[in-house]
Amino acid sequence: MKTFRIFITAATVALFTSCAGLLDIPQHGTLTYDTYYQTDEEAETGVSNLYLTLRGLEYNLKLTKHLLCDDFWAGGGGRGDNADLEALNEFTFNTEQGFLQGVFQSYYQMIYQANVVLGHVKDDTPVKQQMLAEARVFRALAYFDLISMWGNPPLVDHELTPSEYAVPNGKTEELWALVESDLTLAINSGMLAEKTGVNDTETWRVTKQFAQALLGKAYLWQEKYKDAADCFDAVIRSGLYELYRGPYEDILQYTTAKNCESIFESVKIKNPNNTMENFSFYLTMVMWRTDKMTGVQEAGFSNMGWGFCAPKAELYNLFFQEEGPDGVRLNGTMKTYDQMKDMSITIMPGASMINEGYFFWKWRLPQSAEDGGWSSATVHVNTRWMRLAEVYLLGAEAHLLANNAGTAADYLNKVRERVGLRPKNGISLQDIQTEKRLELCGEGVRFQDIVRWKIAKNNLEHQGDYCPFLNSNGVVDSVSFHKDPSLYGFKDKHYLLPYPAAEIRLNTNIKQNPGW
Repeated sequence: MKTFRIFITAATVALFTSCAGLLDIPQHGTLTYDTYYQTDEEAETGVSNLYLTLRGLEYNLKLTKHLLCDDFWAGGGGRGDNADLEALNEFTFNTEQGFLQGVFQSYYQMIYQANVVLGHVKDDTPVKQQMLAEARVFRALAYFDLISMWGNPPLVDHELTPSEYAVPNGKTEELWALVESDLTLAINSGMLAEKTGVNDTETWRVTKQFAQALLGKAYLWQEKYKDAADCFDAVIRSGLYELYRGPYEDILQYTTAKNCESIFESVKIKNPNNTMENFSFYLTMVMWRTDKMTGVQEAGFSNMGWGFCAPKAELYNLFFQEEGPDGVRLNGTMKTYDQMKDMSITIMPGASMINEGYFFWKWRLPQSAEDGGWSSATVHVNTRWMRLAEVYLLGAEAHLLANNAGTAADYLNKVRERVGLRPKNGISLQDIQTEKRLELCGEGVRFQDIVRWKIAKNNLEHQGDYCPFLNSNGVVDSVSFHKDPSLYGFKDKHYLLPYPAAEIRLNTNIKQNPGW
């Protein structure tokens, strides 16, 4: 135990000689690793920090992933509204990019928190054993994104002493091995939660099936297709999840939180007495640009939207090609400006916004999701991190590449059948890529997919050629802001994101990725 010592002058030594033992006084109110993490409650508190850190990542992480993919325009109130987001969207960013730094730092905060739990919680009670398993899942989750987006980040598998702070880049294969080990140990521990059945809405902690799905993703990214397929099969065959069969447009809404399809989400509770606790700045950012629109509140929606991440015409056209104008998933995902006008929602006369004529509907914010006032908008909308449709489509890819075409088609068609589409036979990787783009649109998986499939450059090399502006009359104007194509658009170097300059300044042992 650390102590607080009182130092006295020589003149008083004699007076206090007989009481010397009383001068070694324990410092009260100070927590140390010698005294904390001893009880189940303290172990749970340590892991609660991991849940909170992940929930806090929503803003930086989701916006970063959306604007690096080929589905969205930066949007906002106008050109220059958020230079960081525009730079992400047009690939003009450098190593000082704020959103990337925020994501990178938050993931290492998560890794640190997991390492503290793993280093100080004993496995002497069932609760502590569960907390240790959950900490491993969170550490693996952080490293999955760090590896898949940065390639070879520093490997930190324990609390660092001051002499260890300058950790160099890890070896990619060793980083993946840590992810595999963490998830395998957590799954095999038997201590992770599991739902009691398909309709269980009470189980909200990290589950065995989430760990299995994440392990499957790690295997798939390493091209270990048979191992990946086995993991996804285990989740599907558990019988604990089903595709949500309610209105597709509600699949990400607060009214469908913890539904039968949800595998992991950050849980928020509507609490009018503490509205800022659950405030989602992210959802306010991606709601339509309501200060330039009329009829929004009258139609029952929040008027606190800032219009970032406006969907592209090419995304709408792909939906249309696959589903037709009446497609369940198309109309549950986005609306045209004409459809908005049919609801009496229009752009104010004389106004315009960065938009190609389409409005994301999955993210719409009904007034019932608010508790009143801009600072409390969207307080109880849960962040979805994984749902069963993603597992089906990941499983389809793994099985196809493991030469199990029949299972691949079966999994793909489960997702198509849910939205009334005809089944496909003899499917290709392109079929899976298309289905995944449409089904999981706006859910933060597209960027890593197109990087992994090596199609990002082809899809985004001209990103930044122009910026679209939608006028109140429905006409879209295209405006160019860049003149030198070498300075914008996806380049080979973007297949790995740059390590934040601030991190390299603090740790000169980190070697920057090529081209940065």
